[in-house]
Amino acid sequence: MQAEWEPQSAVQLTWPHKDTDWAPILPEITAVYEEMAHEISKREPLIIVDDIPHNDTWARDHGFISVEETSLPTSHSILLLDFCFNGWGKKFEATLDNQINYHLYSRGLVKGIYEDHLDFVLEGGSIESDGKGTIFTTECCLMAPHRNQPLTKTEIEERLKQWLGAERIIWLQHGSLLGDDTDGHIDTLVRICPDDTLLYTSGDDDHPDLALMEQELQTLRTLEGKPYRLLKLPLPRPIYDDGDRLPATYANYLVINGAVLVPTYRQPDLDAKAMQIIQQAFPDREIVGIDCCAVIRQHGSLHCCTMQYYL
Repeated sequence: MQAEWEPQSAVQLTWPHKDTDWAPILPEITAVYEEMAHEISKREPLIIVDDIPHNDTWARDHGFISVEETSLPTSHSILLLDFCFNGWGKKFEATLDNQINYHLYSRGLVKGIYEDHLDFVLEGGSIESDGKGTIFTTECCLMAPHRNQPLTKTEIEERLKQWLGAERIIWLQHGSLLGDDTDGHIDTLVRICPDDTLLYTSGDDDHPDLALMEQELQTLRTLEGKPYRLLKLPLPRPIYDDGDRLPATYANYLVINGAVLVPTYRQPDLDAKAMQIIQQAFPDREIVGIDCCAVIRQHGSLHCCTMQYYL
């Protein structure tokens, strides 16, 4: 499985419409998607899913997971792995979302070798790859109810290694955000960056488990036995909707060709600090802030809305 910063052929957005949960704020969320589309399309092709019926717009979790198959006779080929998305453990309806990938493939909008894994639940937001054999995930997500029971952790790990071409799976046992619907997606907590760098979400008094996650990260080693370079991201100040705290995080950024799109939350000091820290991990890329205050109202953020494909 490629690292997100490797050269990309396209990024997918699944567009909001009046029959999704975005209906109450459709003009506001459409403006955010238009801004994302503008920034992405300046740098690489953009696939917009609009005329294919869909329940919601979380392309990260219903989109193909791309894997480079280097054992084929050609220099390389891309495997398009189509996993089941079941609304994060059957919390929400996702039947239509599971039909998007085949429509994209059959129309030739994405290129690669199709692999059907629709009997296994796996969301793109739940895994991170360094592109050289290590996959990060969280135990609280992949072992959560209504995903792949009765498979054991060992059985799930063996499948991930086989399908994603991994030498090892790092299972984080700590880390979660208040208001999170995903049971602890890794892309809200810890992100792998070039040069064995980990960007991670720091905590506050309401998130003591994030401090335990930080301690856990400090004990990790690369395949070469070296400690990771750790860069701590601030946690946005609390954002509420109808009294419920929303899972705002700066870790949910998107790496594209030549840039990193970073979610911002109208907190200028923390937004700027987060972007400066992310710039340290990606010194050769432009850092672009995208106001995601509308996106967070449906308990997701920028990375959740997108899925990238590779050359």
